Amino acid sequence: MASLKEMRNRISSVKATQKITKAMQMVAAAKLRRSQDAAQNARPYAERMASVIANLAAGVSGDGAPKLLGGTGSDQRHLVVVAAADRGLAGGFTSTIVRAARAHIGKLIADGKDVKIITIGKKALPPLRRLYADKIIESYDLSAERTLTLSVAQPIAERIIEIYEAGQTDVVTLFYSRFKSVVSQTPVGQQLIPAQVAAQDNKGGGAPADLGGAAYEYEPSEEAILETLLPRNITVQVLSALLENMAGFYASQMTAMDNATRNAGDMIQGLTIQYNRTRQAQITKELIEIISGAEAL
Repeated sequence: MASLKEMRNRISSVKATQKITKAMQMVAAAKLRRSQDAAQNARPYAERMASVIANLAAGVSGDGAPKLLGGTGSDQRHLVVVAAADRGLAGGFTSTIVRAARAHIGKLIADGKDVKIITIGKKALPPLRRLYADKIIESYDLSAERTLTLSVAQPIAERIIEIYEAGQTDVVTLFYSRFKSVVSQTPVGQQLIPAQVAAQDNKGGGAPADLGGAAYEYEPSEEAILETLLPRNITVQVLSALLENMAGFYASQMTAMDNATRNAGDMIQGLTIQYNRTRQAQITKELIEIISGAEAL
């Protein structure tokens, strides 16, 4: 059994840990608000750009379609981009993203596809490297970035496009965690290349493909606009995924640190009870020894 001094030291250690987890919870809560606003503010821009691309793509078909839209005509080679956290202490945030990506990669390999992997975030690399070390071609560490802007996402997007245009992949899929609420973040697999074009229902207020029987005429042509817009869209999608990840990370960290603080409190309570019982037993033992000695005299 541990001595009273050892138990006091352990209680003090748990109390110090509780202070740290409480402070981290408060910091995560403060950062969550800003990250949540950034993620939600990025969604309308990304959605409207997708709407514009869908509108332009309606007038492009066949050999005239840009390669980023039409694809290579094959789906044998796949590039999987896995975006996760750069730091830990956030519960199962990274593991849920990696698990979804791993299931997708496993299915592709089982189907005989050639798979390459790019990881974004320090925590995404180790679990994937254990299984697919020979398939990882690039890894990005964003822990030094104070804020996430287009300048952060652009090099990643340019590298993805470079790999595609070099003929090393046919399909590019991005995995990240979509922020829904503080207690809900959903891992998502989004195809970047070939660009997925949503059906135009005009509910978002975007311009329809035709109006009053007369189609819009673009200057320059739809193909020329798409050639410029599609690479920009990939950058926007990557940035949007990073912002969603950041909001989800702080939400997960806040929840994890809240649970850790509660668990530390329960542990302190249990240790204190055990300490008091041990101390009481020791005092009772000493009193019995004194009384026994006095009776012997």
